[in-house]
Amino acid sequence: MTGEISACRRIIPVLLALAFGMSLANAQQQSSQDKTQTPPTSGKAADTGQPPAEPLFRDYKGVSIGMSVDDVRKKLGKPAEKDDRMDFFVFSDKERARVYYDNDKKVYAVIVTYIGKSSGAPAPSAVLGSDIEAKPDGSMYKMVNYPAAGYWVAYSRTPGDEPMVMVTMQKSSSPK
Repeated sequence: MTGEISACRRIIPVLLALAFGMSLANAQQQSSQDKTQTPPTSGKAADTGQPPAEPLFRDYKGVSIGMSVDDVRKKLGKPAEKDDRMDFFVFSDKERARVYYDNDKKVYAVIVTYIGKSSGAPAPSAVLGSDIEAKPDGSMYKMVNYPAAGYWVAYSRTPGDEPMVMVTMQKSSSPK
């Protein structure tokens, strides 16, 4: 158990760097696409592709940024693994969550992982307020920063027949 937590501590900075790099590449690509797109002409209201100013994804099962460790454990129950910096919760074979804490024992990040097609993963529009165009292999990624809320939200889906969807909510400033 301690080994898995240690491994998570080593991989989180790598994942965050990867997410940040992907978000910059996607932002540059989106910026160039925005210049060439024309609005839809159907009778439906146009989806501008722009996320709402305020995040739709404000909490996961009642857990939000800034919440105390004790309050998280009251909401989510006993973690499968716990330590001072992270709790790992397993809700089923298809849904798991990691909750990360700063030095003040307050939530600074939540990463929810949904495994497989029938996992019940939310659609990107339910998390970010807009759809994400899938790449040819089926993968998706988009990160949206909400400065007024003080955190960002990312949606990521792996390619394949049984994709993994990760929804991440993280405080904008680094943990203390």
